[in-house]
Amino acid sequence: MFAEADSIPRAKYANMMHSDPNLSSTMTNQTEEEYGIRNSSASAVGTGMYDRMSCEGSPMMMSPWNQATPFTQTQWSSVEENLPQNGLIGSLVREEGHIYSLAATKDLLYTGSDSKNIRVWKNLKEFSAFKCNSGLVKAIVISGEKIFTGHQDGKIRVWKVSPKNQSLHKRSGTLPTLKDIFKASLKPRNYVEVKKHRTALWIKHADAVSCLSLNDEQGLLYSASWDRTIKVWRIADSKCLESIPAHDDAVNSVVSTTEAIVFSGSADGTVKAWKRDNQGKYTKHTLLQTLTKQESAVTALAVSKNGAAVYFGSSDGLVNFWEREKQLNYGGILKGHKLAVLCLEVAGSLVFSGSADKTICVWKRDGNIHTCLSVLTGHTGPVKCLAVEADREASERRDKKWIVYSGSLDKSVKVWGVSESFIDMNQMSMMQQQQQHVISHSEPFMSDGSFSSSAGGASSHRRH
Repeated sequence: MFAEADSIPRAKYANMMHSDPNLSSTMTNQTEEEYGIRNSSASAVGTGMYDRMSCEGSPMMMSPWNQATPFTQTQWSSVEENLPQNGLIGSLVREEGHIYSLAATKDLLYTGSDSKNIRVWKNLKEFSAFKCNSGLVKAIVISGEKIFTGHQDGKIRVWKVSPKNQSLHKRSGTLPTLKDIFKASLKPRNYVEVKKHRTALWIKHADAVSCLSLNDEQGLLYSASWDRTIKVWRIADSKCLESIPAHDDAVNSVVSTTEAIVFSGSADGTVKAWKRDNQGKYTKHTLLQTLTKQESAVTALAVSKNGAAVYFGSSDGLVNFWEREKQLNYGGILKGHKLAVLCLEVAGSLVFSGSADKTICVWKRDGNIHTCLSVLTGHTGPVKCLAVEADREASERRDKKWIVYSGSLDKSVKVWGVSESFIDMNQMSMMQQQQQHVISHSEPFMSDGSFSSSAGGASSHRRH
């Protein structure tokens, strides 16, 4: 997406954001309660002011929304000519909605928010936009010419790009389809209990869709929901093949791998691995292993491309990881955040974690050792979503560099350039002093998910 950026006239960018070693100095004196959310009713643990992990109802969410027209152009900020190896490339601020979801493909970036607009960006400029009537867009994934969006109303919407006009997106359907809903409603056995004294069709989500994951090899789409289930969809005909009663509380994340293994994380504090078997036209998922069971909600999941490592972030600000050789084994903990980890991405040897503390930690993996290369600061609200692309221009120079997009509840998207070879020595020194490092196997790990060395500022966030 940014290969052509050098051809754009550049001006000095006075407020260029670098990896700031003074993490605490970049934050305002806001309490944890500003973004704190009460536990979900299903978990029945703890109380608080608000009721959603995704921060609906927080002071930020209570602010008025500026509903601008979907096609008003917004420019990216100009770029410093000589960028640092890890630093801010550009920032897009649009006063219309808090950013909840991102998806990057080729030279396009899709952003979803609570403004009812899904925006498309190309070459640092707004390319197009399309509107849905459901409000909050919690997840976006792209498969070929199809764009799938998961929403607060429990529906998955399908969009297609016009072959005649690449900037034009039209809705081509909803999952499940009206035809399938009608057919299923004729048979009583298709109704399942979703809450006390309430039933619904098993092919429909009964609560918000929190996450989407594609398996392009199998032509499958996985959707996770606060209704505690994971549903499996066949992309070719939009059929719901299976509904997995996966967890005892909201499912916050789901990741499908190429090796018939699916991982899910939940507000019930568990991460589960599922084995997929194909049974004729349908699928059957069997619980393979429960990786962890802890008090803190699991809020984010990411799996390395080769499937060698599984990372999960929690509401206590910690990132745990598991390693896989012949089987999955516990690897350790990455301690770098003061508040809940809300999103994770893995690219090459790097792991990116975004948090309610408004920062993004960049970790480099070497074997089972993880080093924090830098902390990206600049957002003024929780970092809700991340997307990562290879920097194609850097690849031509044989430099492993990534373009990182971060979406925040401060209503902005920031774009960062991150090099695998860059190390912020000041940041490393500070984190070592604060013991913000990977906890080794020898550090006590309690069965309830607590640690001998507390992360501090643990959040009660549950739903994400």
